[in-house]
Formats: sequence, C-alpha cells, structure tokens
Amino acid sequence: MDANKGKGDQAMPNPVGQMGKPVGVPFMESVLPKAVKRRVHALKRLQEQCAHIEAKFYEEVHELERKYAALYQPLFDKRREVVTGAVEPTDEECEWHTDEDEEEELAEEVKEKATIEDAKKEEVTPEEDPKGIPDFWLTIFKSVDMLSDMVQEHDEPILKHLRDIQVKFSEPGQPMSFTLEFHFEPNGYFNNAVLTKVYKMKSEPEASDPFSFEGPEIIDCEGCQIDWHKGKDVTVKIIKKKQKHKGRGTVRTVTKQVPNDSFFNFFNPVKASPDGEMDEDSEFNLATDFEIGHFFRERIVPRAVLYFTGEALEDDESFEEEELEEGDEEEQDEEGDDDDEEGDTDTKKEQPQPAECKQQ
Repeated sequence: MDANKGKGDQAMPNPVGQMGKPVGVPFMESVLPKAVKRRVHALKRLQEQCAHIEAKFYEEVHELERKYAALYQPLFDKRREVVTGAVEPTDEECEWHTDEDEEEELAEEVKEKATIEDAKKEEVTPEEDPKGIPDFWLTIFKSVDMLSDMVQEHDEPILKHLRDIQVKFSEPGQPMSFTLEFHFEPNGYFNNAVLTKVYKMKSEPEASDPFSFEGPEIIDCEGCQIDWHKGKDVTVKIIKKKQKHKGRGTVRTVTKQVPNDSFFNFFNPVKASPDGEMDEDSEFNLATDFEIGHFFRERIVPRAVLYFTGEALEDDESFEEEELEEGDEEEQDEEGDDDDEEGDTDTKKEQPQPAECKQQ
C-alpha cells in the first residue's frame, strides 16, 4: 500500500449497461435477487472493517516515518552546516563521481593549461570564496514552479536569510500531524528565529462514507505570528487615497493598509471551517496550501540539493512528458480509428460506437 496515495489514484471503470449508459451501484443492487443482495451487504461490512484496518496501517506508517526522521536528521544537520558555511567539508566528503564521459576523459594537457591560467588569474585578482552555498533555499524556491509563484521580489532579500527547513512529526499518542520549521539567521526584517506551519491530519474512515477512505489526509493547518520589525512587514502595503469633501471642497490624504502578495502569507493560512461550509475561493486556497505543505515534506526537504542543482526538476519534467506522450498516443490511436471508419462509409452506413468506459 502506498502511504502517500491521493484521492483517485485507484481508478475504477464504470460498468456499461444497455445503450452504453453507466450503471450505478443502487441500480445494480436493485436488480439483484434478495438473497444475493443480502450477501452483498455482508461483503460491504467486511469492506468497512478492511478500511479501519487500513487506517491502523497508516498510523503505523506515520510512526515509522517519525522513527526514520530521527535517523535522517543528523545528515540534514550536516547539510545545514555546509550550506551556511558553519563547516567546510573535507576533500573526501567532496568526492563525487560523475557519469559525464567528457569530464572523465579530459586530456591531461588541457587540465595543466587550465591550472596555469587559473594561477595567472589568482595573481591578478584574488579568488572569491563565498561562505557556504549562497542563496541555497532561495534558488530552490525560485526554481520550483509551485513555490516560485508565491515568491515576490520583495521576499527575496528575506529568504536569503533562510538557513534550513525541517519536518517534525507528531509524538506518539498525539493527534497525527507534521510541522514545517523554517529556520532563519538574525535579520533586519523580523525577530523570529523559526517560523512554523503545522498540518493536522486524519487517518480514519468517515462514518457516513467509509469506502472513500484512501489513506491519511490533511484536514487543517495552522501558521504562526511573525514579529515584524517596524515598516518591514511585506505581507501588507500602505496606499494613499485623496478624498474631497462634498460640501467644502477641501481635499485630504488618507493612508490605508491593505494585504500584499508575499511568500510569508504562507504562515497566515485560510482556516478550515468547522462545519465544512466554505466558499469556492477559500476551498481552492486551502487545497493548494495542503498540496504545498505535502510537497515540502515529501520532496523539497528530503531532496533539497537535487532541487538546487535542477536534477530533481528534470526528473519531474520527464515524468510529466511521459504522461503527455501517453496521452498523445491515445489521441492519435483514436484519430486512426476514425480514418478507418471513414473508409467504410461508401459501402455501409456508419454504426454508432458503444460508450467508452471512462476512469473516474
């Protein structure tokens, strides 16, 4: 079972009845003999019990993730130290074998020539040695489409101070959740050393619809209060309006604070409504927030260096292209079928095609 599967990952084709019309479950049950229907109800009770066992499985998966997160953390701590320049990796730690044949077969004379040229340059201008890996997290944010849409130009100077992102899992016995921690070095924008975002999860079938259960889902999230320095809050902007008095004709200038697009709005999310009633925009924003939180947890934090170099982006793009090619191929096959049918129109009237089973 996949602990990260989403809704709709296990697609089922609709059965097709007479005249190509989909047959719904109520209709299917209505045509069954009473004795058979009774047995189907028994199977449904078994299926409901399976859903509850599956929920327990995912709870144990969460505990396993928490256990292994502790094993990963020393490596992530070392990553932070290298990124921030707190430590300089040894020559042995920097060894990395590339598959590039061109680099492996580079002629010795070319290497020597490059060394001589580098030595001459160093004599003229001392070599720059930046601390750590500058703009590590900012580069990742700007490279990933999902995150780059959130980052505004006025966010970039602040994100240069981002030192690390960590994922913390809820402790045993606590409600299932995970927390994203954004660690910042001291800066001139806010006082917080760490900004947090908590994602609350649920791993249990709905009593009203137990068969819809497909694993844990994020049900709500909670941000944090940012202690901005005066005049540095990038999530708001000040606008000035001129107002003219109707009677006297005098003009006055009024200043007003309004929301401003910023990555840091991420820490002030839309709250899920307790009764489930939300407008369409709020539902969309909340769903997008959940997706971003999951992406940080599953992709960005564990594979940060590969997003920095762009290798993870290439993998994502290859996957998307693969899906697109498969879709194009199916479309071409359908067009080919249409061409075959056109060739038969001279000898017989075109027959209606049966309804295609669509995957939900």
